[in-house]
Amino acid sequence: MTLEQEIAKRRTFGIISHPDAGKTTLTEKLLLFGGAIQKAGAVKSSKIKDHARSDWMEIEKQRGISVATSVMGFNYKDIKINLLDTPGHQDFAEDTYRTLTAVDSVIMVVDCVKGVEMQTEKLMEVCRMRNTPVLCFINKLDREGQDPFDLLDEIEAKLRIKVHPLSWPISMGKTFKGVYSLYEKSLKLFTPSKTTIEEGIEISDINDPVLDEYVGETNARQLRADVELLNGVYPELDVNDYLTGKVAPVFFGSAVNNFGVKELLDTFIRLAPPPIARETTLRIVAPNESKFSGFIFKIHANMDPKHRNRIAFLRVCSGKFERGSNYLHVRQEKSIRFSNATAFMAQDRETVDEAWPGDIVGLYDTGNLKIGDTLTEGEKGFYTGIPSFSPEIFKEVVNKDAMKSKQLEKGLQQLMEEGVAQLFTFDVGKRKVIGTVGALQFEVIQFRLKHEYSATVEFVPQNIYKACWISSSSDQKLQEFVNSKLRHIARDKEGKLVFMAESRAWLQMVQDNFPEINFHFTSEF
Repeated sequence: MTLEQEIAKRRTFGIISHPDAGKTTLTEKLLLFGGAIQKAGAVKSSKIKDHARSDWMEIEKQRGISVATSVMGFNYKDIKINLLDTPGHQDFAEDTYRTLTAVDSVIMVVDCVKGVEMQTEKLMEVCRMRNTPVLCFINKLDREGQDPFDLLDEIEAKLRIKVHPLSWPISMGKTFKGVYSLYEKSLKLFTPSKTTIEEGIEISDINDPVLDEYVGETNARQLRADVELLNGVYPELDVNDYLTGKVAPVFFGSAVNNFGVKELLDTFIRLAPPPIARETTLRIVAPNESKFSGFIFKIHANMDPKHRNRIAFLRVCSGKFERGSNYLHVRQEKSIRFSNATAFMAQDRETVDEAWPGDIVGLYDTGNLKIGDTLTEGEKGFYTGIPSFSPEIFKEVVNKDAMKSKQLEKGLQQLMEEGVAQLFTFDVGKRKVIGTVGALQFEVIQFRLKHEYSATVEFVPQNIYKACWISSSSDQKLQEFVNSKLRHIARDKEGKLVFMAESRAWLQMVQDNFPEINFHFTSEF
């Protein structure tokens, strides 16, 4: 196949939602349709041994939530789908924000009972920054939820995006009958707890009396009235409005019952964009350029606990990636060669010899790569737009086993390189303090240090308001400031100077007293 053909058959997307909206369950069902797995795992039941395929870390199985982005590739109807299942919990939003830089489109899951929730609003803001195309799946129709018209209004009001329903529910909860595809003019009847894949019943004319036989007279009358209203309000979908992030097509279904998922997937591969052009510090790079380029958006240590491996996730942006070739590591300005490259099915991996724009490749790495790094065939531009964050919660790391100091050191280094949190080491006393955006991160770090590195730690809360990276045009002034505030000076994992402010008022006072010092709230400045 030519480069253009390879690009045309690829779709790379992320699934986002508030926790518990059914995102990981939907991921499972999409994998089921793609033939990637034989049966879906249960995300939450302790009685069921088949945990969700994308929740592969031990802590995810215990807590029933996703705490790390999973990458899965599969084929469906001659389309290569690269699916990234992201954590829904706000404490892990940082991983999700970075992952959204590596996708070309997004499927957003909304719980029909709870409607649009806080985390969905935050994630939608990230999508809007890049005008990412969004498809919406309203889930859990087998439960008593909000009126579908109210849900559409809520999505438009809270997420500030126009909607366009492409399927419509027939009743809801205990009386839920199925969905009518406005896009394909066909009816799909709902059968509870079915895990098999069913074909829809084609109804070319909604006024056909056969509809009454399937869903009952009352439901048929209501559906006809709803469809008439929808056709009046929503003209035919303008695909370009979807591709530019102005309109979100909406589907209804029940992921846990495998219902409405096929319609979503079939329409998705038809509408969603293939790999798109991306911006670097030098220029915009088109995917069909012959020379390879890509960037690292995620790093994960110990995906296989039996082998202490570290894998960097590379999004291929242009050209063809070939295993064993030499590529320029732009930040380090040196050539680097990867003899091991893998494709993913959650934590299952297979070696790949080549990859094309849109593909996600795992590169075995000994510590050369960082999140945000760019690899090219010689060009020196960096891919832009990978967000960093300013921590909000700070706790000191206390080692509970002095015999395991080396293991702790290695564990902290590797986990921080994954981007799960930030490590600050104070100049005075060499105290180590971890900063995160959410409290749950500390649980994950503690759990992983113990189970992956045999290091036992406790976390002691610190009275720190903000970590501020500092710089100055005068080295002398910078040194004077460091000397005067030595107890509050730390270094990040790159060795950059950081001022640890204890309160907003104190930070303001210090800024006023030291006008020659620049205070930065992210490490990229």
